[in-house]
Amino acid sequence: MAPYACQVLGDLGADVIKVEPPAGDVMRRLQRRDPADPDSTGAIALNLNRNKRSVRLDLKTDEGRAALLDLVATADVLVTNMRPGALARLHLTHEDLAPVNPRLVYCNAQGFRSDSAAADSAAYDEVVQAASGMVDLMRRTTGSPSYAPTAMADKICGLTIVYSVLAALLARGRTGRGQRVEVPMADTMFAFTMVEHLGGRAYEPSAGPVGFPRSLEPGHAAVPTADGFAAVLPYSWQNCVDYFDLVGHPEELDAFTPETLQHHLGDLYAAVARHSRLHTTAEWRQLCADRSIPFAPVMDLDHAGEHDYWADGHMLDVLEHPVEGPYRVIGSPVRFSGAATGVRRHSPALGEHTDEVLAELGWTPDRLAALHARGGAGAAAGTGGAR
Repeated sequence: MAPYACQVLGDLGADVIKVEPPAGDVMRRLQRRDPADPDSTGAIALNLNRNKRSVRLDLKTDEGRAALLDLVATADVLVTNMRPGALARLHLTHEDLAPVNPRLVYCNAQGFRSDSAAADSAAYDEVVQAASGMVDLMRRTTGSPSYAPTAMADKICGLTIVYSVLAALLARGRTGRGQRVEVPMADTMFAFTMVEHLGGRAYEPSAGPVGFPRSLEPGHAAVPTADGFAAVLPYSWQNCVDYFDLVGHPEELDAFTPETLQHHLGDLYAAVARHSRLHTTAEWRQLCADRSIPFAPVMDLDHAGEHDYWADGHMLDVLEHPVEGPYRVIGSPVRFSGAATGVRRHSPALGEHTDEVLAELGWTPDRLAALHARGGAGAAAGTGGAR
């Protein structure tokens, strides 16, 4: 959540300093190229830490805490996803840090609101999916209360952190004062999920059940083509007219009207599936394009690197990491006409920039040596800048 948010901020040009504990962020150890190499960087970390500098500090030591406070004193933003209790024990709450830097935008993101009974509850992505209703949506569509197979809550909350922090920075530009910004994961995902799924419960008294019929109706799925799978989605009434015409069965449209279509979506989905094997995926692409019917082939993740669309958009470029060697970089999806959002720095080694960053804050070589000698930080390694 916070690492993803800060990578996006780094892509947008921020000088992001990742403060890590002595053992490093746990994500560094996941999906390593060589599991036996304790110093290698895992695949997720490679695409979660670009455009950042890494500082390693033990915040339980006086030296490590002093270093962090010096960072806070000059920072525009602090983002943390530690629970309120842990922040209080380390004396790193907003109340602790605001006197150090009154202009600081302090963003804390955790599983549940800090003013709730669940404030200090452990929360990972799956927990938040369950708490926010996402797992119930999966149950309604698949019959099983399963989790979405992506870290949906972490990433959506990460993006929420980004726009919340930027809004607080804009406010500071007007007032000169920083503020605390809280992003509870459960609340964020609840708001995200319920936009379309509150349904008839949006009214008081209730005017119908929860749920968005287009998403929850049986048959709402990609369909098999003659040689693969695709999303063929006649969405509007005109789409339906054109779809039944192209499959040679215009009479099937008689089962619907523009007014009743939304009440018979299951029948529409069944009709699409019934005719889907008439054409290959490539043929469906052209037929739908000719009629502006929404369409996309189902991408096999194993072959994502072979798609021209992603290559042309620099969404999976192969770059050279100074330590890990060639690796694929997931690009930024945002394009600016007046700026670039590429890789300025590869994912850093643990503590690579500790001495560099603290020296920028005025730490002398002797003070840095004392920091390391007294256990306030670990020895720094190096990967260098982007190539």
